Amino acid sequence: MDKARIAVLVSGGGTNLQALIDAQNKGIIQSGEIVLVISNNPDAYALQRAQKVGISTQIVTKKQCGSQDAFEEKIKQLIDTYAVDLIVLAGFMSILSENFTKDYPQRIINVHPSLIPSFCGKGFYGLRVHQEALAYGVKVTGATVHFVNEIPDGGKIIMQKAVYIEDGDTPEILQKRVMEQAEWEILPAAVELVSKQLCS
Repeated sequence: MDKARIAVLVSGGGTNLQALIDAQNKGIIQSGEIVLVISNNPDAYALQRAQKVGISTQIVTKKQCGSQDAFEEKIKQLIDTYAVDLIVLAGFMSILSENFTKDYPQRIINVHPSLIPSFCGKGFYGLRVHQEALAYGVKVTGATVHFVNEIPDGGKIIMQKAVYIEDGDTPEILQKRVMEQAEWEILPAAVELVSKQLCS
């Protein structure tokens, strides 16, 4: 295999997808190539980011599929059609069941905006993670890239990067800093690392 074929699953603005596209253009990601972006939100700006650079996009919604099983089955079909080797969850706001994750062991990765095992698991996503970190009073937070299994945020950790909390931080300010200083660095690095392993 020359390059691992990558699908990125998104739900929103696609800032992490953009970080991956930029990393691919800069040669940080050399062992993999994004061939598909799947969104469960038809209005996700991430779709436009992908289309701008000629990456194929697909929309799969639970509403259109009728059930979680049918939703996951449709995604699996697309993964097969595009011969995808690695699945990257980049702000994908839908928990994938064991029925899905068991088919792709060590081939699905996710970025989470805290240092797992802190502030993670069911219900911990988006701003809530940063609200909880500030409420708890931790001095250091960060981001984690991990393999995905049937337990939310429960798979093996691939990379982590710490970010210091500063006086006057709001959840929004902290979210932005964690993205810029941690997520956008370790997600491309982890994608390269795992792609390289899949190619070897």
